[in-house]
Amino acid sequence: MPLQITAMQAAWFLPFVLPICVWVIWTDLSSMRIPNASVIALTCVFLVVGLFVLPLQDYPWRLVNLVIVLLIGILLNAAGIMGAGDSKFLAAAAPFIDPGDVVPLFVIFSANLLACFVTHRLVMKSTLRQLAPDWISWSREGKFPMGFALGSSLVIYLGMGIALGQ
Repeated sequence: MPLQITAMQAAWFLPFVLPICVWVIWTDLSSMRIPNASVIALTCVFLVVGLFVLPLQDYPWRLVNLVIVLLIGILLNAAGIMGAGDSKFLAAAAPFIDPGDVVPLFVIFSANLLACFVTHRLVMKSTLRQLAPDWISWSREGKFPMGFALGSSLVIYLGMGIALGQ
């Protein structure tokens, strides 16, 4: 599955995106919240690094993607379908995705969401839970920390971009 993102773009984005995504994953698992500061940091990474690694004609269109995804996320949040933090994270992540990679991204996300959900539920029911006994996500039976799947999907996409990008 070749990706449209170039290996160079993914290689420049990943070192900055990875720690932010780890932060998002950790805080969503532990407190069921995605901090606004992480979303702002992710956006700032794109604003700065994107200027250097994307063709100038693509850069503003990627920012339009951020706005479109944010507006859709606001509507989904208002309808009770998605959490506000998830919506904001998706918007901040949107500019990192090459528009030609939407279908591969959905494949990555679908497989990763399933893996994250199963992993979370298995750990929640096992003795491994004792490694982080105070995480709120363990006690919210009907809820799932989507930041786990969203953050790791962005990292996987960029990692695959390095391996498979043009």
